[in-house]
Amino acid sequence: MADFKVGEKAVYPGHGVAEVVGLSRREISGATLEFYELRVVDNGMKVMVPRKNAANVGLRRIVTDEEILGVYEVLRRRDEKISTATWNRRHREYMDKIKTGSLSEIAKVMRDLCLLRVDKELSFGERKMLNTAQTLLVQELALAKGIEETAMAAELDELFVKSA
Repeated sequence: MADFKVGEKAVYPGHGVAEVVGLSRREISGATLEFYELRVVDNGMKVMVPRKNAANVGLRRIVTDEEILGVYEVLRRRDEKISTATWNRRHREYMDKIKTGSLSEIAKVMRDLCLLRVDKELSFGERKMLNTAQTLLVQELALAKGIEETAMAAELDELFVKSA
């Protein structure tokens, strides 16, 4: 089980990078539980995650350099077939990938939508989903690489300009 300290950054699935702003104890149904108090960096939302449940909800450390290489590999892959299912089904598939909190899964969503954008104009829902995936990727990769988010976003955009 990963143990997080106050001030440390972690990833909360579906919401992105969060800072551990506190540790607290609460009594619930007669049992004392310890909680991580998180503040989501993107929107300031506060979340409390039971310490013993942190792994189950997918709370994890920021990606390592090795994991970053895997994410770039996913983003560069052009030989995978993009789902031709209806948007409703793809939306569900993409949301499931985003909710895993796995940066590689989120990268697949971004890659597929960026490649789809080459062939057709994305619908409002597709653009919104692309924006969500891109935001999650940019936030965490920028933090992990120690660069500004704007530079990270430009670097990711460059991967798809060349393929278009």
